[in-house]
Amino acid sequence: MNIKKTGAILLCLVIGWLATLSTDWQTALLDRTVMGGPMVALLVSMIACNLLPSLDKDFKAGTTFASKKFLNWGIILTGATLSFADILGTGVKALPLILFNICLSFAIALLVGKKIGVSRNTSILVGGGTCICGGTAIATLSRIIKALEEEIAFAMAAIFLFDTLAAFSYPYLSGALGLTDNQFAFLAGTAINDTSSVAGAQATYVAMNGLGEWSGALNVKLVRTTMLIFVALVWTIIMAKDAKGSGKGGQSDSLLNVVKKTFPMFILWFVVMAGLNTFGVFEFQVPSLDMSASKLLGKLAKFLFASALAGVGFKIKFKDVFSKGVKPIALGGITWACVAASSLAFVFLFSGYIG
Repeated sequence: MNIKKTGAILLCLVIGWLATLSTDWQTALLDRTVMGGPMVALLVSMIACNLLPSLDKDFKAGTTFASKKFLNWGIILTGATLSFADILGTGVKALPLILFNICLSFAIALLVGKKIGVSRNTSILVGGGTCICGGTAIATLSRIIKALEEEIAFAMAAIFLFDTLAAFSYPYLSGALGLTDNQFAFLAGTAINDTSSVAGAQATYVAMNGLGEWSGALNVKLVRTTMLIFVALVWTIIMAKDAKGSGKGGQSDSLLNVVKKTFPMFILWFVVMAGLNTFGVFEFQVPSLDMSASKLLGKLAKFLFASALAGVGFKIKFKDVFSKGVKPIALGGITWACVAASSLAFVFLFSGYIG
């Protein structure tokens, strides 16, 4: 690993550490936490990215490592703070809304995209990124539909812009609307695109409301992320049929290979950690720290989330976002708004079901 890549990773860790400490500083100065550590880290790195000259590929490789690996590790450690009752409660209860939003997102993206002249591939990527998990879904679907690099860039730009807006605003919107904790979990878990952004919004909400180790939004998001497997399978079948119908044929992955390639392994380890915690494995007290292993791992997870968001922020150049094409960004905004409206309507109409 070269010096620039290592330096970028260390910088993300430092920003994540300071951002995590900032929640204590906010409480000391303002008697409350205004913004969670991960979102502070995202904001700091975004500002740095747009003030600094262009970053070279080695530095970007380091920030990419931080955004992906630290996020996955943070999610795995979060499992040590949960039990199966937590996961099978809020997360699975949101499944009807998740499935509806998947259908809605692809329908809006394909119909509106066709109307305004956005390519079918870009529309598919915007729909998948909005309804599942942002960049991960875009990367997965792009291989299946054989999207061009330009189409991937357009979709990524559209997703990042509105994902960031949602992650910053939803904790405050929930407070203004008087949503319960479970209602916020449904809203954030189903209507914020990227897993890292859900983690950031949840951290802000938890800090604002003093909820300790609550992870309702992430529980919903992780159930939603598993839907990527089924979405990938559906598009694999559609593309195979299209190829056969056009006479192109060609080799395509088997369904088993698609599952192997798309299944997010960090979810498996998350479930393993939750299972261990369900049986009390992490209940022991850590010597000299006066806290359980579960609580310590939860704190480490928050630090990793903040470090991951720092890596994400270094990818967001405002001029690049708006130079990737007005139409794809408009499509991303329309699709995002429809999914957000769907989730908001659900949390109000079925508040008794949600709790």
